[in-house]
Amino acid sequence: MKVLFIAEAVTLAHVGRSIRLASILHRNGIDVELACDSRYRAFLTGLDFPIRAIQSIPTDTFLDALARGRPVFSLATLTAYVAEDLSILRESKADVVVGDFRLSLSVSARVSGIPYLNVTNAYWSPYAKPRFRIPSFPFVPRWGLKPASALFRMARPVGFAIHALPMNRLRRSYGLPGLGWDVRRLYCDGDVTAYADIPALVPTFHRPPTHRYIGPVLWSPPVSPPPWWSAVLSGEPPIYVSLGSSGPAHLLPIVVEALAGLGHPIVVATAGSQLQLPPSPGLWAADFVSGEAIAEKACVVVCNGGSPTTHQALVHGVPVVGLASNLDQFLNMDYVERFGAGILIRGDRANKITVRDSTRRAIDDQRIRERARAMAGLAEITRPETEFPFAIRLLLGAAR
Repeated sequence: MKVLFIAEAVTLAHVGRSIRLASILHRNGIDVELACDSRYRAFLTGLDFPIRAIQSIPTDTFLDALARGRPVFSLATLTAYVAEDLSILRESKADVVVGDFRLSLSVSARVSGIPYLNVTNAYWSPYAKPRFRIPSFPFVPRWGLKPASALFRMARPVGFAIHALPMNRLRRSYGLPGLGWDVRRLYCDGDVTAYADIPALVPTFHRPPTHRYIGPVLWSPPVSPPPWWSAVLSGEPPIYVSLGSSGPAHLLPIVVEALAGLGHPIVVATAGSQLQLPPSPGLWAADFVSGEAIAEKACVVVCNGGSPTTHQALVHGVPVVGLASNLDQFLNMDYVERFGAGILIRGDRANKITVRDSTRRAIDDQRIRERARAMAGLAEITRPETEFPFAIRLLLGAAR
């Protein structure tokens, strides 16, 4: 059997998740390939399976669309993606294709007749019951949070329909039925849909058997440890700060300054940001570090609220402070906060006071720490090492 992974490289998270899942199958003796944009080539060296180059829209274009609430993929972009997908699917001769946010596979996999497994997050599932909070759109500070939130509640269904329009047009051009006017159905379309989440954190209801949890998919960039790494791991628990490739990098100096007075060492992964961080005793910074290793050691993790870094914290029972900006981050952090394992800060309201007070509370509040430890136990129940190969077998069984 051969499995082709296609990762949409608009953020490193989708590529890292695909690398981890491909590695799981490879260790099980399955022939795998990974296709993604070469922008993350530094993290693709040394892998034990082949890499194919494909195109993804620029990360800045993706983040700008999210920040303004605009559709991320135009009909022209999706059409070009399908053409490239079809070419790679023909060349690879794969028996299964696994996509991570490669929405064009909703068409290209079906046209090719290749079973399609879609990796996504449960908070995007049409079978989940999320609480939609308005993201940090540019107009929110001008209008005020309450009026803007009221407008968002009314306009969200229309917005989701607008986001779904290009894909529905593309599917119909290939003779496939539309997927309706809720963009969540596009994000979760697949012959099998795999939720890379902890079921107890993001529950779903009345989902079909083809929608399955595979558990949190952890991945850290394969980088050499910085010179100060052993000192951090042998010292007192630090505050780990990582705003990732899709977080508000401009807030990093504010975050560091806010945390400097809390009396804990601070480890910052800048994700390549060139911002100057304020000098502080006990501050260590690098472009990338092993998030899994430092999260296990940390007393709290301060991040952008996205699932990759929050999962690194929660599987080790460490509370999370999430500075959420886009809807994906708000959805994830809302579930974390509702469970009691972390604190959500709006990115457009983050300042030294909110960051310092929220982080201090996450460190000192025994209830938050207990809930984070409880989540670590629940995360052990559903693990991708067992659940993902089972999902592949389910996909092949359904395709016969």
